[in-house]
Amino acid sequence: MRRIRCAIYTRKSSEEGLEQDFNSLDAQREACEAYIASQKHEGWELLPDHYDDGGISGGHLDRPALQRLMQAVDEKRVDQIVVYKIDRLTRSLADFAKLVDRLDAAGTSFVSVTQSFNTATSMGRLTLNMLLSFAQFEREVTAERIRDKIAASKRKGMWMGGSVPLGYQPDGRTLKIDENEATTIRTLYDLYLKHRILREVKERAEQLDLRSRCRRRAGGRISGGKHFDRGHLQHILSNPVYAGRIRHKQQVYEGQHPAIIDPEIWDTVQDMLQGRASIARGSKKMATTSLLAGKLFDETGDRLTPSHSRKNGKRLRYYISHRLVKDRSRKHPDAWRLPAEQLESLIADVIRKKLGQPYIVTTLIRDISASEIAARSAALSEFQQASQHLNLVDRVDLTPGTLTVRLSACELSKALDCHTDRINGDELTLTSPFRMRRRGVELKLHLGDAPPEVDRTLVQNIVKAQKWLAMIIQGKTFAEIAETEGTSKRRVQDVIDLAILAPDILDAIANGEQPEGLTSDYLVKSGVPAVWTDQRDVFGRQ
Repeated sequence: MRRIRCAIYTRKSSEEGLEQDFNSLDAQREACEAYIASQKHEGWELLPDHYDDGGISGGHLDRPALQRLMQAVDEKRVDQIVVYKIDRLTRSLADFAKLVDRLDAAGTSFVSVTQSFNTATSMGRLTLNMLLSFAQFEREVTAERIRDKIAASKRKGMWMGGSVPLGYQPDGRTLKIDENEATTIRTLYDLYLKHRILREVKERAEQLDLRSRCRRRAGGRISGGKHFDRGHLQHILSNPVYAGRIRHKQQVYEGQHPAIIDPEIWDTVQDMLQGRASIARGSKKMATTSLLAGKLFDETGDRLTPSHSRKNGKRLRYYISHRLVKDRSRKHPDAWRLPAEQLESLIADVIRKKLGQPYIVTTLIRDISASEIAARSAALSEFQQASQHLNLVDRVDLTPGTLTVRLSACELSKALDCHTDRINGDELTLTSPFRMRRRGVELKLHLGDAPPEVDRTLVQNIVKAQKWLAMIIQGKTFAEIAETEGTSKRRVQDVIDLAILAPDILDAIANGEQPEGLTSDYLVKSGVPAVWTDQRDVFGRQ
């Protein structure tokens, strides 16, 4: 009788229960031993070696006991592998194919004591492949269910584990503040708000001997307890958990844990971090800094944050309402999206006009003596660049039609070389009319009433429409006009209605005084009423 050497392999995915005297691995082994004993008449013999993987997933082959078992198979010391169920050996169909190749090469087979089939036959192999496919499917469905549960829990603001941030300690499914570490976090934020440069924050933090948390790793190894590097500081300053929020992928939700940093302060720091984008990729010069980051607010009180896009390789900067960034899933028709350079230029002009007023020094500084006026005026005259004027800004409020700028008493006192207490706070608020005019996708900003501006595209299309209408009157068809003009029939049909605009509307367009939004695209898409009174009713509201 041929001797068949049998090795038992057992596995359990989690470590739960392994500390018990009789655990899942023992139960699997007992069932396998009983099966081998029942096959003694076939020459089956149990090898003494144990191959047990406790607390290891079956989704991969990187398992110590399995590697030892396969080594014994390669050395032809095992004839039969006995498992309780096929998924104890592997849950992956691809990994199973690799194992079968090695088993075939060594002349070894395996058996499941709860699933009866013979791998020596084609039908047995088919059955085995089907079982493994379902095992892998079950594993993937379980993983998806876990991911969905984590996402749903984070939407509710729950802490779902992982590395606990500095400043907090775990408290069930939430976090509680560790006051000793929280002091470090608050100090780092205060340093950044003061210096605005990570390099300086790093240097000041080292001078204060601020350090990361000491962590005891497996095997007694200790990590952390070091001074913060710039990458770690960047992570701390941009982590929404400190504002009482939870991040999941690209979304941020309100958390159930207390905030260490006031959310408004955290938002300000994010604006400052974005505004200090260092160098555009592929460019050798410093990218333009958004000098008004954290200082702009719309009529709802929402902060405008720096943003940018690229067009034809050119970087275009904007200031957009923060709700467009925070909640991308919803439309916000009242949100602002303003070209940064234009807005900065307008605000600098408002400040320049204020500082250029006669006797401005005596207006800004209380109790100024005659001998001081010349020196303070000379100091103020050095402010020529727009960036210098923008550095004086403390806050800007935007409402439809109005721009309100409040200057910083601290920055102004530095510019005038005097103590902050002497700055006249009543003179720090500047208000100016503010208008926006759009031409197609282009938006232009103006102080005061927007000057008349002729929409040349609209004028050219009206001229074309009048020409094409005359050709229609002469008996030409749309197709013939399109062929003559080198355009499409559809384009002729869309544009020709512009020829029937009322005379007073045509005069307003020619003078650049038409209502805002009355463009070629709008007229083509909305259509032109045939009756002039209807045109005035409709287009007068644009």
